[in-house]
Formats: sequence, C-alpha cells, structure tokens
Amino acid sequence: MSPVLLAYIGVALAVGLSGIGSAYGVTICGNAAIGAFKKNPSASGSYIGLAALPSSQGLYGFVGFFILNPLVTENISMFAACAVLGAGLALGSVSLFSAIRQAKVCANGISAIGGGHNAFGTTMVLAVFPELYAILGLLVLILIANSIPAVS
Repeated sequence: MSPVLLAYIGVALAVGLSGIGSAYGVTICGNAAIGAFKKNPSASGSYIGLAALPSSQGLYGFVGFFILNPLVTENISMFAACAVLGAGLALGSVSLFSAIRQAKVCANGISAIGGGHNAFGTTMVLAVFPELYAILGLLVLILIANSIPAVS
C-alpha cells in the first residue's frame, strides 16, 4: 500500500468515525427528546441543548482533517503516513465511543427533565466527562501531527 493512501485512510478515519459517533449520538438524544417533549413540552430548550452535545465529537474530526490533511503530500514517508493513520484512528475511535456514551448520559437527563426533575445542570456536568476523552483524542492527534518531520 502506498504511503499516500495509508495517510488518507487515517484522515478519513478521523472524520468518518467521529462523524458516525456524532450522528448516532444526536439520534439517541433526539429520540429521548421526542419522548420527553410529549410529557413536558415546556422544557424543549433544555432537550435541544442536551441533544446537541454529542455533535461536538464530529467537529473534532473536522478539526483533525484540517490538521492532518496538509501533512499528506505526494512524497510522504511511510513513517509519516503511519503516524497520520495512527492519529486518525485514535481520534476517530475515541470520538465514536465518546459521542455514543455522552448521548446516553444526555438521553437520561432529557428523560429526567421530561419527568419534571430539575436535572439540566447536573446532566451538563456529567456529559462533560465522556467529552473529555474526545478532547484528549484531538490533543493526541495534534501532538502526533506536530511530531511528524517536515518533508523538504
């Protein structure tokens, strides 16, 4: 396999897996919001705010694209291509699972709010914990990208 193809697979994994996680996550939250809205339509703003949280992991994949894509050149070394692949896989996989797990926290909060409980603030705080790992995945991608030697 050529180094360029290997590197582009890494970029695609960063964007694709994080996007899949966000799409799956906001769907989990959207389903919970529809059910909660039937019980308590006055809290729709809280439902929407919580349902949007898992979309951030997809944005991290998008940021990863802009960081990794300039590194992929015609004469990229196999070492650099493997580093791009590893960085993309790390960000993509962590973001995928982070978005899904964050969505489950948010869906439970949405359900609680729909049941009349004051759980918005607590849910926001608890939803930050899975998000942290996606942020760490992005930081690892940045560190790996900055350690790849420049091609002259």
